[in-house]
Amino acid sequence: MASYPVKIISLQQVTHDVKRFRIEKPAGYKYTPGQATDVSVNKPGWENETRPFTFTSLNSDQWLEFTIKRYADHEGVTNLLHQLAEGDELTIRDVWGAIEYKGPGYFIAGGAGLTPFIAILRELHQQNKLDDNVLFFSNKTADDIIYQEELIKMLGKNAHFILTREKKEGYENAHLNKEFFQSKITDFSKHFYVCGPDKMILDVNAALEQCGATTESLVFEK
Repeated sequence: MASYPVKIISLQQVTHDVKRFRIEKPAGYKYTPGQATDVSVNKPGWENETRPFTFTSLNSDQWLEFTIKRYADHEGVTNLLHQLAEGDELTIRDVWGAIEYKGPGYFIAGGAGLTPFIAILRELHQQNKLDDNVLFFSNKTADDIIYQEELIKMLGKNAHFILTREKKEGYENAHLNKEFFQSKITDFSKHFYVCGPDKMILDVNAALEQCGATTESLVFEK
């Protein structure tokens, strides 16, 4: 597998534990929105510690972008990434990933599981093709929501924000289960794009199938 050393161009705090990393883009490097690559930090002892991150930039951008949540209690790669500065060097590899836009439907994300959908939604918005798509984005609290303003700007009333551990005006307090989907969705023949923690993916997929969605309509990273 090819590897590419790249430097960090800029960093931006997105939420209390999520940062946006913009990095150099190797010549000829291409990917499909929704795809990812394996990333490591070029510091002694960390060169072979790879983690998968999804591109949140578009191919038309002159940089690559990742939106990365920090798991400080792990003392791992994400914790180290959040301590880096502009000019520090990463290594990226070839692209991979099975989450690809196949047509209008429902995007269902839990927390940092939104990241594979960001580039897809941005590209559809750029192409004026977002109208028939709906987002259900579940987080523990409102402070955990990534890119809320941008999502509302792109999707309008089709952006639904669900909180599981907080009750707050303007947000729905609920869980992504069979009852929730039956109350929100009338057409289960559309595509369903699902991403989040492993258990959430299993539970959501099972609930959607109970509601009438077909296995073929579920798009997720296997």
